[in-house]
Amino acid sequence: MPQIRVATEGDRATVIDTLTLGFASDPFIRWLLPVSSAYLAIAPQMTEAFGGGAIDAGSAYIAGEGKAAALWIPPGLEHDDNEIGKILSANVRPEIKDAAKTMFADMDAYHSRYAPCWFLSMIAADPAWLGQGLGGALMKHALRRVDEDGLPAYLESSNPRNISLYLRHGFEILGEIRHGSSPVVTPMLRPARR
Repeated sequence: MPQIRVATEGDRATVIDTLTLGFASDPFIRWLLPVSSAYLAIAPQMTEAFGGGAIDAGSAYIAGEGKAAALWIPPGLEHDDNEIGKILSANVRPEIKDAAKTMFADMDAYHSRYAPCWFLSMIAADPAWLGQGLGGALMKHALRRVDEDGLPAYLESSNPRNISLYLRHGFEILGEIRHGSSPVVTPMLRPARR
């Protein structure tokens, strides 16, 4: 079993790097940023805007000293929509901007239906460490805290390969989000457990 602990400010760069590597083949992110050099330049900024607040809140987790990481946004904290909007506006291809904007609006609409909740913003393993059970270990660790709060947990799976992991941990599929040429994003909810 890998060592899992709360990520500290000193782990910020490692967490962001791990998630950048882990999302390098993610269908939705790469639809937004298909050019490798652009992805590598922009993904760390997106990761910070989308879930960096979890590190500040003490709800980011790191496994194996950087082999995998997860950013959980606690109830009452939001990702930085303004920064995400700026990054997307400056970097997304013009032909998909409207579809991307609608995708994010739909994701926000699903998420807001279940507030207050814990939000799994991002979870990934460095590709060199896939298949080691790191994602499952991170989920199990974080869900103990979620269950202590007696709240639901919400996520949006942007990669269909990950849905089975979430189902194993009690998440249920709520629907599908897709616009234009986008890949499917699957909103999922794990009901509160007491």
